[in-house]
Amino acid sequence: MKQVWDLARLDYQPMQQADLPDVVALEESVYPHPWTMANFVDSLNSNYEAWVLRDPQGGLLGYFLLMAIVDEAHLLNVAVSAERQGEGLGRFLLNQAVACARGLGMESVLLEVRPSNTRALEIYERYGFKHIGRRKGYYPAADRQREDAIVMRFGL
Repeated sequence: MKQVWDLARLDYQPMQQADLPDVVALEESVYPHPWTMANFVDSLNSNYEAWVLRDPQGGLLGYFLLMAIVDEAHLLNVAVSAERQGEGLGRFLLNQAVACARGLGMESVLLEVRPSNTRALEIYERYGFKHIGRRKGYYPAADRQREDAIVMRFGL
């Protein structure tokens, strides 16, 4: 049975260096080609918008990282723990990322997603993101292959 979350009781805070071991562990558990610790450290050092979502006991539920470029925010990474997927937390994090972009005065949010990540594609489409392009060979894939990225945008 899926958890029903009282979002007001969850801990939503800016990502800190101390969060990174949990963030990397979650990242490695949900992505076949995860970001490295160095990727997350670089993002924090670059002052990207980076936020974590924890349950009332402190367990990491998810996170996102957002980079603002001129008038467009680029959603670099968003993840929800595998055991908590399908419980509305991804939608919550998308809402927060969009609100963050609006607060920064951005006009849109851009992201890339693997065509094979059908669950994420459906979530983004339902949210209102539109397909605007494709990046050939953008992602690493199995057996030294590459996978395209679908580029999507959400207008603010």
